[in-house]
Amino acid sequence: MAARPYWKGQIRLALVSIPVEIYSATKSGASIAFNQIHEPSGKRIKYEKVVPGIGPVDVDEIVKGFEYAKGEYVLLDEEEIEGVKLESKKTLELTQFVEAQDIDEIYFEKPYYVVPADDLAEEAFIVLREALRRSNKVGLGQLAMRGREYVVSVKACGRGLVMETLRYADEVNKAASYFRDIGEGDPDEELLDLATTLIDKKTGKFDATDFHDRYVEALRELIDRKKKGKTLNIESADGEKEARGSNVVDLMAALKKSIGGGDGGKAKPAAKKSSAKASAKKAPAKSPARKRA
Repeated sequence: MAARPYWKGQIRLALVSIPVEIYSATKSGASIAFNQIHEPSGKRIKYEKVVPGIGPVDVDEIVKGFEYAKGEYVLLDEEEIEGVKLESKKTLELTQFVEAQDIDEIYFEKPYYVVPADDLAEEAFIVLREALRRSNKVGLGQLAMRGREYVVSVKACGRGLVMETLRYADEVNKAASYFRDIGEGDPDEELLDLATTLIDKKTGKFDATDFHDRYVEALRELIDRKKKGKTLNIESADGEKEARGSNVVDLMAALKKSIGGGDGGKAKPAAKKSSAKASAKKAPAKSPARKRA
């Protein structure tokens, strides 16, 4: 468990308050960070906070400001911002319960682990956890963290709870504006069956360890080669572009091939047919006129 909780407060269910601590359930994955370098000197480029006409300024002289008109600001210091009173800063009140499937996945943002703050809170915490599990519901409420208030969901997870921050409605673009030009017609039934068979063939249990960041690995390999003074051959993408644009893909054949030869027997007559066509094309070469020539 992390040394410091992301948030400390209480979950309130009607008249019951449960002291809890919230920890981030995720962490930053392995990534490659680049710095900007002045190539002629090989030195790193630094950034300074400057005021036009004044030059570099001390960090202690910087405050937050909200621009309400062009060049006009309301200045706020940290104490004034912290003084904004919101009950959700310390209390997450569960005000509604819904079926988990009622919340569109697109609204979920980031998960957090919720644990009881101490032994005294454990009994009430377990009651809430098991009630959520038995009813197969998730609780909804609002919580203020790090300078903003979030809509959050809370559900049972193992021995604890998982809280997920949700996006507000005005933060999600409406899908209809992107999907309206896509046709509504039903697909070919045989193509649909082939696609479904392919999905069934590749269906398995999810294991997050099966996936890794191949781009980061490739960048690390490039960096290691450069450190050793080696060059990396970069292949041209022209071949790929040509392959993509050369012919229209036969969807039926591609699906059958992906499945691994299912219905392959049906493809054989087509091959014989094309062989017959090839023989027919060669036939004129045996004509008497050609022999005399």
